Parts: sequence; structure tokens; C-alpha cells
Amino acid sequence: MIVLYPWGKASPTSVVPQGTPVHANITATSTGPCLAQGQVQVGDQADPNAKPCLTVDLTMTDGPANGKQLKLTVPIEPSTPRFTAGDAVVLAYNGGNAADPASFQLVDFQRGTPLLVLAALFAIAVLVLGRWQGVAALVALGLSFVVIALFILPAILAGENPLVVAIAGAGAIMFIALYLTHGLSARTSAAVLGTLVSLALIGVLSAIFSAAASLTGLDDSTSTLIGSLGHGIDARGLLLAGVVIGALGVLDDVTVTQTSAVWELRRANPDLTWQELYRSGLRIGRDHVGSAVNTLVMAYAGAALPVLLYSSISGVGLGALLGSEEIAQEIIRTLAGSVGIVAAVPVTTVLAALIASREPAAYLSSTTKAVPSHP
Repeated sequence: MIVLYPWGKASPTSVVPQGTPVHANITATSTGPCLAQGQVQVGDQADPNAKPCLTVDLTMTDGPANGKQLKLTVPIEPSTPRFTAGDAVVLAYNGGNAADPASFQLVDFQRGTPLLVLAALFAIAVLVLGRWQGVAALVALGLSFVVIALFILPAILAGENPLVVAIAGAGAIMFIALYLTHGLSARTSAAVLGTLVSLALIGVLSAIFSAAASLTGLDDSTSTLIGSLGHGIDARGLLLAGVVIGALGVLDDVTVTQTSAVWELRRANPDLTWQELYRSGLRIGRDHVGSAVNTLVMAYAGAALPVLLYSSISGVGLGALLGSEEIAQEIIRTLAGSVGIVAAVPVTTVLAALIASREPAAYLSSTTKAVPSHP
């Protein structure tokens, strides 16, 4: 991370004007013909086949026109959000005359309150069930976002290899999450090692097969990013970085479960050899890996659902559908991540078995209350 961090480099800014976000409340809406600003319809001269527009009355709640009334016209398209009276919305201000409605563009809804409420419910649920370990988990989650915001994003934008940055950042997130949540122990270290090996495997497999499949990584969001940056970026590397980071959460679950299973087996029977521990732990892992792989597949399928729906109505054959850029990306994401998850089970289990079998039996039973024996 020290080597990859863009020390002394200014953060790039968008070359495409994005507008300053300002907030407003909709007080009234009406539907009618699309007229130019200031134009008034006379009689029935409007084209009956023309698409209608939504006229929105707004009260600004911040920005240069705070407290003022504005009237904006929005074309009604299938992709246009349905704004109604009472909605809290976000506008983009282009820096022009604040009294001119043409200086503003209606872009989105305000979503801060429901997101904060849901985040609070999530935190309460974690704390109620996890208690102090839940506190550690929330702190680890916050630090994970810090790594993404302060290292992964700036390093990629500065031109570093996205895959290398993602592996380094994912490794840091893994160290923070596992050691902070589960403590400094040989058990946690076994999970860390297993996760590292699996992450590297996922990165290698993704790189090999994305190159073999001639994936460009140039989907809509990446193309928008390149247009905003004003220069090229390693789009395929960005795709691979997303694969690594997306698989990390499931990998943590698998590796921690395997190490915990091996340690509990060792505690239950300290006489087990590392081979016996490995075989028993592997049987547990086989049951777990199926659900873990299904979790990853469903996560990617859910994220790609609009692409899947669009592809299904395109009228092309199944082979062309699966070979298209958007679908092929999701297939490689899913399969490379799944191979890494499957590999994590035997790798983590053998590491845990080798380490646990060498811990003294007295240490393993130190947390168990001794039962006095009778002569």
C-alpha cells in the first residue's frame, strides 16, 4: 500500500461539468406539452403526437437560490423518474444566474433519511446480537470503507494497476476485519493465510480468462468514468479489481468457518492428528462450500439483473447472449470467484489442521472448566 499510494499527486477531477448538487422540495406538478422556457401555448396548436412534459414547481432549500420558487420542465420518458408533489429532490446547479431556471436541472431524489434509518437499524441489530464483537465488526466495517476511499480509489485514479491495488487493499481489509473481529490468534492467522491464497488465485484466474475471452471491461459505468477523467484507464484491470473485492466477503466467511471448525474438533479430541483434523474439517467444508458458491452467484446475478433482462429481449441466440461483453463479464466474475471459494476450503483446512495440531492440549482446554476426578 505504501508503494502504490499516489504520494504528492493531486486527485483528478472530472473534465465533464457535473453541476453542484442543491436540494429542493416539489410543491406542485402538472403535465402538458413541452414548451420552451417562457413560451405560452395558444389554443390547440400543440402537436398531439408530441411527447408530454412534466412541469414542476419547486421551493429551494439550500444553494444560491435558497428559499426561492422555481419552475422546471422535465420531458416524460420511460426512463424518467416519476416526480410528485411533496418529493424532496436534488438539482444540479451549473453556476449560472440563480434566478434563471435554466441554471438548474432536476436529477434525482433525496435519500439521506431512509438510508440513515436503515443504517441505524443495521447497527442496532449487529450490536444486539454481537455485543462487543458486534462493536468490533462495525469498527472493522468502517475501517474497510476508509481503505477503499483513501487508498483503493485514489491509487486506481492515479493510474496504478487496478488488480494489484485491489489485492493490496483487499489484503488490508482482510487483516483489519479478521484480526479486529476475531482477535490476534493462531486461529485467525490461519484464516488470514487461507484468504490471501484464495484471493491471489481469484486474481490470477480472472486475469487469465478475461484476457482469453478478450474482455475489455468497457461497460456503461466504465465508459462514463473514462469520459469524466478525460484520459484512458485500465478498464480490464478495473473489472478484475471488482472481482477480487466482491469475492472477499464470502472468502472471509468460508475461511473463518473452516478454522473455527478445525479448532473445535481439536478441542473436542486433542489426540487427533493433523491428517484426521483435515479430513474431518474438509467434510464440514463440503457442506459449506455449496451455499457459499450459491451466495456469490446470486449476488452477481442480482447486480446484473438489468443486463440479463436486456439481453433476454435482444432476440439473439443463447450462444451470442452468453458471449456478449456484459454477460461474459458476469460469468467470469462468478466462476473465478467460485473457484477461489472452493479452493479456500482445502487450503484453509490444511493450514488450520497443521497449526491446531501443534498447539498444546493444555492451551486448548484452558477455557473449559475442569471436572475433578475421584480416586
